[in-house]
Amino acid sequence: MSNPVFYVVGALLVLSVILAVLSFTVFHIAALGVLFSVAAAALLALLVWITWIRKQYAFGGGGMMERVHKTVLAHLNFDGQGSLLEVGCGSGALSIRAALTWPDAEVTGIDYWGAAYGYGQAMCEKNAASEGAAARCVFKHGDANKLDFPDESFDAVVSNYVYHNVMGADKQALLLETLRVLKKGGVFALNDDMKPKMYGDMDAFVQKLRDMGYEDVRLIDTATEAFGSRRRAAMMMLGDSRMLVGRK
Repeated sequence: MSNPVFYVVGALLVLSVILAVLSFTVFHIAALGVLFSVAAAALLALLVWITWIRKQYAFGGGGMMERVHKTVLAHLNFDGQGSLLEVGCGSGALSIRAALTWPDAEVTGIDYWGAAYGYGQAMCEKNAASEGAAARCVFKHGDANKLDFPDESFDAVVSNYVYHNVMGADKQALLLETLRVLKKGGVFALNDDMKPKMYGDMDAFVQKLRDMGYEDVRLIDTATEAFGSRRRAAMMMLGDSRMLVGRK
């Protein structure tokens, strides 16, 4: 949950409260005052909800994202030899965990680092250094729509809750672009909130990959495995969380 979301909701809450007070005390329009009061109550509930979500995801709070990261890497059938790419590395947390999990691997994290999230290359490098993984982690600016790597560049690729944020993009095309840079025999674990209205028929996509020669391709219900239940995942806005895994 990015800071701008909190700023917008907070600003709308304050504005609604001010307008409610003015409606009752200055304009003396009770109906308008009630309307703004209801809006303020709804915005307050929303602010409490997204604050709870952020706390659940925080590494120093509920630790939910750490649990998700462990789930992603647990399903990556990687021997730790060679190179690993993370598409959409954010603050670098998953890339760093991968580097610590497989000490012999060379890890590259790429991200577009939109201003809304407050992440950047310098932050990733600082985080990697603090965990003793700076020597094996490289972070670069990149675009998931068109990865700046040749075909078959990496032995493993991972991604976590990234593609649904790429506005206007064909999500299955994004998956294929990520798989393009995976070496023959390389493994993948691509986790996201795979809502059918965004992703389309993922069961058909799995079969398409199998027909293309990919092996052990399957979808894992990370809403249940990582969050404990679909209901809890939905409360955190990730009710359709699924992960595509397999070998090229």
